[in-house]
Amino acid sequence: MDGLFVVDKPAGPTSHDVVQRMRRILKERSIGHTGTLDPMATGVLALVLGRATRLAKFLSASDKSYEAVVTLGQCTDTYDADGEPVGAPHQGPLPTRPKIEAAVSEFHGTFLQRPPAYSAKKIGGERSYKLARLGSDPRQLAAVEVTARAVEVIGLTGADVTLRIDCSAGFYVRSLAHDLGERLGTGGHLSALRRTRAGDFDLTAAMSLDAAEQDSDEAASFVIPMAQLLPGFPAVVLNAEGVLRASHGRDLRPADVERGERAAEPYCRLLDCDGGLVGIGEPGSTPGLLHPSIVLM
Repeated sequence: MDGLFVVDKPAGPTSHDVVQRMRRILKERSIGHTGTLDPMATGVLALVLGRATRLAKFLSASDKSYEAVVTLGQCTDTYDADGEPVGAPHQGPLPTRPKIEAAVSEFHGTFLQRPPAYSAKKIGGERSYKLARLGSDPRQLAAVEVTARAVEVIGLTGADVTLRIDCSAGFYVRSLAHDLGERLGTGGHLSALRRTRAGDFDLTAAMSLDAAEQDSDEAASFVIPMAQLLPGFPAVVLNAEGVLRASHGRDLRPADVERGERAAEPYCRLLDCDGGLVGIGEPGSTPGLLHPSIVLM
């Protein structure tokens, strides 16, 4: 089975747990995710199946959208509600909505963000969360460049601030929650998170894990074919000779292209005349040639 399956992940299981359960449901051993969700988080978890696992790196690099609840007034060591409180809780009145919105606006655009100590980032070859459990200083984690295309306040109830976020891959909403609490002088942590979109796929394409377990045939019908993946990449349609050359990993000549522009983007989709995804191409070492860097046949 080849393609992509979008799970509406429930709170509780890890992303790896979901992968294991979907392997049993779809009877497909080769399944991987394209960006983890923490156990407490829900929503879009895109899984690649079969040959589509070779496309994981492209899908993992896509933008994401979230709805998040940040609870002001208390920091935690994990930056979320599953962690232990750090420091004394905030005393006194909480910030007004205009003050919160002003602070949120400072997280728009591209900036450096330090990942949480309890994360899968590596320090000297070790996972950061393992070192954090041993008392490691979280400042050892280097800040990385991330982009928030939109961050807006969509609700405020007591200490709970609900945000809508559109961001780049690698963006930690937990870090945003912690940093927003620091910026407001109250402390804060992430208390709820729902991913609403990963790349080109949102909740409308998703199936709940419970529903998939109850009806494996229906789950199979939710698998998105490989030909529908990476629609943002330019399409190059190959003729029969081009498909043959691509299948053997040979560079593609202009004569191998039926139609489509070999655009300036670093990657393009290589399609056969029926629209099937043959692979992913990139500029060859010789100008004017395309190299099939990934072959899916």
